[in-house]
Amino acid sequence: MSAPGELDLAEFVRAIPDFPKPGIQFRDITPLLACARAFREAIRLMADHYSGQPIDVVAAAEARGFIFAAPLALELNVGFVPVRKPGKLPFDTHAFHYELEYGTDTLEIHTDGIAPGQRVLLVDDLLATGGTVDACCKLVERAQGMVAGCAFLIELTSLGGAQRVAPHPTFSLLKY
Repeated sequence: MSAPGELDLAEFVRAIPDFPKPGIQFRDITPLLACARAFREAIRLMADHYSGQPIDVVAAAEARGFIFAAPLALELNVGFVPVRKPGKLPFDTHAFHYELEYGTDTLEIHTDGIAPGQRVLLVDDLLATGGTVDACCKLVERAQGMVAGCAFLIELTSLGGAQRVAPHPTFSLLKY
């Protein structure tokens, strides 16, 4: 809930019932992205939360994580490290293969993207079951970095993603 005069970001998230399949309540962030004031406020609130914390770099998985991570990295005055699908990064990579509900997936980062001991803030638009961010945490650890935290615009609390990535701390602007 917002204080009087503050922007309520939840007003910019559209609920779409039965998408992509019956029984799913999809949280559409495109209205928030289309409103510069709301998008800026989301980045500001995330930056305020992490301001003064020891963070060396922000990382995010493609593609929607990039939308929030890159401007957040600029606000925190740190670099940005992309986490991509296989074959998308041109240099040597660390890879992590992980299980999905109906199969497997792989994420990669450049071997020089995270230096040993760097504190990494992972960012995504949505925390659901936590599979993607958990894979990102493992990639950071494989690169000998330390996960400083995991930040999200939205968390779907009933799906248990925060518990999956524990003990890494999570922060979400909106919870459903």
